[in-house]
Amino acid sequence: MIPKILLGLYLLLFVALGIAPYDRAVWVAENVPIVAIVALLVIIYRKQRFSDLAYVLMACLIFLHTIGGHFTFERVPFDFVSDLFGFERNHYDRIAHFTVGFYAFPCAELLLRRRLVNSKVILALFPIFFIFTVAAGYELLEWWYAVNADPAAGHAVLGSQGDIWDAQKDMLADGLGALTATGLFFCLRWRRISAALCNSVYTVD
Repeated sequence: MIPKILLGLYLLLFVALGIAPYDRAVWVAENVPIVAIVALLVIIYRKQRFSDLAYVLMACLIFLHTIGGHFTFERVPFDFVSDLFGFERNHYDRIAHFTVGFYAFPCAELLLRRRLVNSKVILALFPIFFIFTVAAGYELLEWWYAVNADPAAGHAVLGSQGDIWDAQKDMLADGLGALTATGLFFCLRWRRISAALCNSVYTVD
């Protein structure tokens, strides 16, 4: 039920924010990877179902990124946070990047359910390394788009806001999100992890 509710909310948000975005080219570029993620989750739903918590965590990036695509990330109304902490830039994109790391949680679920690991160390490290790899790859794609697309759209998608270390900080945010999600997974699933690694069946909520 939870995955279907989240899918319905996403479709409503997608349609609503697809109306008159700030920049249509940026909207398309930002939504392509998110639509791909959603489509993949729908396609594999019957064969690979995750826990409700995993779907909620994955939805965080999907919702935040869809909002960012409508406004462009640097223009998302986020002034109250910037003013509260005295930031000179809009850090909405950093929060979105942090939620990229939440995908470490379903990654860990998949590893256990498919019996792809037999070590708690590997189970802890692989999802984090996976997120860092995806983060680095995405930054390269953003760079490629910024170089080859319309200059204004490319700059908006890159979203560096004048920070020469923006890509590295984005990857750090991704990694910190992965550490948080992996830690949460181990805290909530410790007994199931131990049982699964002892050749018992791992089940999701």
